[in-house]
Amino acid sequence: MLEIEPSRLTPVPNTANGGQPKFAHPSEREFARILDFYGLRWIYEPLSFPLEWDDSQRAAQMMTPDFYLPDLDLYLELTTMKQSLVTQKNRKLRKLRQLYPDINIKLLYRKDFHRLLAKFGFGPLAESDIPRISRVLYTERQIQQKVQELGRTISRDYARRRPVLIGVQRGMVCFMADIMRHVSLPVRMDFMSISNYSGEDGSDIEITKGLDLSIEGDDVILIEDIVDTGMTLNWLIGYLRSLRPASLEICALLDKRARRIADVDIRYTGFDAPDEFLVGYGLDHMETYRNLPFVGVLKPEEGSRK
Repeated sequence: MLEIEPSRLTPVPNTANGGQPKFAHPSEREFARILDFYGLRWIYEPLSFPLEWDDSQRAAQMMTPDFYLPDLDLYLELTTMKQSLVTQKNRKLRKLRQLYPDINIKLLYRKDFHRLLAKFGFGPLAESDIPRISRVLYTERQIQQKVQELGRTISRDYARRRPVLIGVQRGMVCFMADIMRHVSLPVRMDFMSISNYSGEDGSDIEITKGLDLSIEGDDVILIEDIVDTGMTLNWLIGYLRSLRPASLEICALLDKRARRIADVDIRYTGFDAPDEFLVGYGLDHMETYRNLPFVGVLKPEEGSRK
């Protein structure tokens, strides 16, 4: 058995795809489009891993994974259902894992594309929903990173205090559930519901469920999923201040400033959102899409439907 020197176990950079990649198979092009849709960075065939050597110590067999996903530190080798190819690739894969145990690599069938991406929070398993979304604006990973940042900031700003988190149902449900777990303080929470009968102008708002807690003398943080015109939020601020809290601040995941009418002060903001119809992570269209783990842009024909 040939002993392998550690110095020889070095992947070889693949310079052939330094520019626009030339995909070897249509399935690779399709997978690249899926990765682009979910905003997931990828590199096509970046490295070749020597697997066997000849008598002159040159690499006699190599494996070049099709994709590397830097955000997941994951190499992917795509394959078809042709059993002879699957068997050959599995053999190479076993060698690669033996020689390079620190390398994270998977063999992926086409049918597994969306299942793999869903596992890492880049989309639903139901492929029928995907064509209705023009693109993913913020991935689950980006959202969770931002939520953690906001939670740390709130924990620092409210040190030695017991803030009350208030949410207006229902769009904030995902955001509020996540952010409260990243606030390292004893917090209380409450919910209210409103009906707005005049669009967003705030002229005819009815409270359909009031607060169960008294917030008089408390430090209150109003949790919002998205702020656009600010008219309803402005009304809510006035209402909550009438309950005489010690302080009142706003925390919004998305701030759509392009649609702003009322001047509202948002102390904690996750992302500046474009003026497009957004769904996912609590945001809905006709009560659908709330359960998507990302925030996506709905296609115009979908968003304009009444």
